[in-house]
Amino acid sequence: MEFAELIKTAKVNDVLLMSPGLPPVKGTLCVTSHHLLLSSQAGGNREQGQMELWLLIRNVDAVEKSVQNLSWYQSPWTNGSLQETRLANTSSTITLKCKDLKILHLEIPGMEECLNVASSIEALSSVESVMMTYPFFYRPQSMKLENGWQLYPLEKYYQQILASDTGTWRLSSVNEDFAVCPSYPPVVMVPTAVDDGALRKSASFRQGRRFPVLSYYHKKNGTVMLRSSQPLTGPNRKRCREDELLLGAMLERGGRGFILDTRSAQAAKQSHVMGGGTEHRAAYPRWKRLHRPLERGRPLQESFTRLVEACLDTSNSMDRWLAKLEASKWLSHVKEALSAACLAAQCLDRERACVLVHGYEGTDATLLVTALAQVILDPECRTLAGFQGLIEREWIQAGHPFSVRCARSAFSHARLKQEAPVFLLFLDCIWQLGRQFPFSLEFNEGLLLTLFEHSYASPYGTFLCNNERERKLCDVKEKTHALWPWLNRKGDKYRNPLYARNPLVIWPSVEPQSVLLWQGLFLRWIRPPHYLDEAWAEIQKIARSQVHTERSSDAAQEPIPAQTKSGAEAQSLAI
Repeated sequence: MEFAELIKTAKVNDVLLMSPGLPPVKGTLCVTSHHLLLSSQAGGNREQGQMELWLLIRNVDAVEKSVQNLSWYQSPWTNGSLQETRLANTSSTITLKCKDLKILHLEIPGMEECLNVASSIEALSSVESVMMTYPFFYRPQSMKLENGWQLYPLEKYYQQILASDTGTWRLSSVNEDFAVCPSYPPVVMVPTAVDDGALRKSASFRQGRRFPVLSYYHKKNGTVMLRSSQPLTGPNRKRCREDELLLGAMLERGGRGFILDTRSAQAAKQSHVMGGGTEHRAAYPRWKRLHRPLERGRPLQESFTRLVEACLDTSNSMDRWLAKLEASKWLSHVKEALSAACLAAQCLDRERACVLVHGYEGTDATLLVTALAQVILDPECRTLAGFQGLIEREWIQAGHPFSVRCARSAFSHARLKQEAPVFLLFLDCIWQLGRQFPFSLEFNEGLLLTLFEHSYASPYGTFLCNNERERKLCDVKEKTHALWPWLNRKGDKYRNPLYARNPLVIWPSVEPQSVLLWQGLFLRWIRPPHYLDEAWAEIQKIARSQVHTERSSDAAQEPIPAQTKSGAEAQSLAI
C-alpha cells in the first residue's frame, strides 16, 4: 500500500484553524502520510511561515463534516443536466476530535476539498498495519535506535530480587520462544522448587496460558505478589496438580495466601459454565479467595465516553453537571481500583501474606491492581525512573494489549471492539495518589498527561503492539525509538519540585469525598491552561532557588581543611 493512494487532496490554501481557548489562524493545510500541517500565511496574526498545527494523524479519533452557505450554480451550457450542477460559495468545516481529547475545527473553502481532506484523514488514521505507523518512519537526529530499549531490563529487576532472596526464586526462560505463553515476556520469575515442565502444564490450565508468575517482592517481610489468568476448571471442576504445586511452592512452610479476584463472586461462578472458573478451596487449602470486582471492556469505555461528553457540555447547570458526572461512574471506577490495590498492599504489608491477583485473561484489571499496589508499597516506584520501569515491567512486558485497548478514545463513532481505557484509569489513580501525597511522587502531572497521549498516539514504539511476541515479530525494538530517553531528556519538566523521598507505605483515602475529577486531563482543552502552567513554573523556580540556597549554605558551613602552618598564617593574615 502507498500512502499517496490514500491522500486525495494534499494541499489546501486559506484554511481557518479554530480551537477552544485559542485565536483562529488562517493558513495553508498540508496532508502528509502521517501528519496534518498548517502554516500561517503572510498578513495573518503570526509570522510568515510559522507552523500553527503539527498533528499526528494517528491521534485523530473521529472526523465530522458540515457544510454551510450552500448555493447551486447551473452552467448555461448544460441544458439543465443534473450532473453538471455545481456547488458554489460553500463554507465547509471539518471537526477533528482527537484521542488526547483535543477538538480542532478546520474551515475549508469548497466542499470538494473538504470532503477529500476528510476522506484522506479517515483513511490515514485507520491504517491497520503496525509497521506502516509513524514510529517506523520517525528518525530524530539526536537519538540512536538502540538507545532506550534496555533502560529498564526485566532481568535487572529480577536480579535485584534474587539478591534479596534466600534461594526461593529463580529466573526461567521457559517462554524464550513465546511457545508457552504468547503474552508473557521471554523471562519470568518462578519458585525454585518448580521445574519448567510443571510450568508448561500449569500454563495449559490457565486462560491464555498465563500461569502464575512473580510480580513484586516485598523486601520488608519477604512476601510476594503474583499474577496470572483464571484457571480453566470448567463446569466439572477440573484440577491440575502442577498448578497446585506451583501455588503451593510460592508459600513458605505454614504460610498463607490470598487470591484477589477482580471479578464479582457471581461472575466468577458463571465463568465455570464457559470453561473458566476459580481455584477450588480443597485443591488450594492455604489460599483464601477475595473478590474485588473491577469493570473492564465495554462498560469502562462507555464510562469514559460519558464523562468526556459531560465535561464538554459547558451549558450544564450545577445539578445537571453533578448528575452527569455521577452517571458516568468514572470516579466509582477510580475508587474501586484504588480500593483493590489497597487490599493487595494490606495483605502483603500488614497481614504478611502472599497475594495472587487475577480476573479473566489477567491482562487488564490484574495489571491495574498489581501496578497500583507497588506504587503504594514501594518508594522506588514513586521515583521518575522507578515509575517508568514499573510501566515497562507491569504493563508493556506483562502483556497489556495496548494496540486494541487504545485503538479508539472517547469520540470514535466506530463500533466498539476491544477498546478500554484501563491504562488511563491507572494514570488517573496515580494522579489521585499524587494529589493526596504531594511530596511523595518524584514526577508530576505533566508526566501522566504525556503517558496518556503516547499510549494512544506516539512517534515512539514503546506502546506499539499487544505483547512482546508481537513486538519481536514486527522488529519494534530494532526499527523504532523508545519513549523513555526522550522523556528523561526533559526530566526537569516532569519532575515534582516538592518531592521528598518517603520510605513509608502511602495509604490513600478511598472515601467518595477523597476521589476527585482529574481536571488537568478531562478539562485540559476546555479551560485555558496557561494560568496553572504559570503557577507551576513559579513553584519550580522557588524550589530551585531554595535548593541553590541550601547548597550554598552547606558549602559555607564545611570545615576548613587542615593546612600547613604557613598556609594557616597566610589565611589569618588575609582575614
